[in-house]
Amino acid sequence: MLTPDNTLLLVVDIQERLLPVLHQNTEFTAASRRMIEGANILDVAIAITEQYPKGLGATLPEIITLTPDAPVFVKTRFSAWIDEIHAIVRARQPENVILIGCETHICVLQTALDIRDAGLNVYVPQECVTSRTLENKINGLEQMRAAGAIISNIESLLFMLLQDAKHPHFKEISQLIQ
Repeated sequence: MLTPDNTLLLVVDIQERLLPVLHQNTEFTAASRRMIEGANILDVAIAITEQYPKGLGATLPEIITLTPDAPVFVKTRFSAWIDEIHAIVRARQPENVILIGCETHICVLQTALDIRDAGLNVYVPQECVTSRTLENKINGLEQMRAAGAIISNIESLLFMLLQDAKHPHFKEISQLIQ
C-alpha cells in the first residue's frame, strides 16, 4: 500500500538539453509537474538526479521551483540507484519508489531494475516518463512491467496515496488532476 510515509518520488534526469529531443516533451513536462505537485501536497519525500549536467544541462527550472528542498544528485551511471539515493532509502526506509523521468528505456529502466533488485516496490506513472521515440518508451515500460514494476498513472497513484475521500488533501488532489 502506498502512503506518503512509505514512498519516495525519484525524479530521474529531467534536464534542459535533453528535453527538446524527447517524444511529447511538453505533455511529459506538464504531467511530471502534476505528479510532483501532488507529491508536495501529500508530503512525499522527493529526490532528483541529473545525468552528466555538463553535457545535458541542469534539471528544468520549473521542476527545481517545485522541489526547492529536494536534494539533487549528479551521476554518470545510467541508473539513478546511486550511493546518495541508497543513503536516502536507508534513512527514510520507504517500501515504494515512484519513478518519473527520462529516458524510459535507459535511465528509468535501469533504475527500476536496480530498485526492484533491492527489494522495493516500483511504481511508474506512464505519462511521467519519455524517450526519444514512442517505441522506446513503450519498450522500456514493457521491460519494467516484466520485472515487477507497477505501470500506472498520476491519478491512480495520487489516489492510492490519499486512500480515502476523507483525507484532508482530497480536494487539492482532485483539483490538481482535473
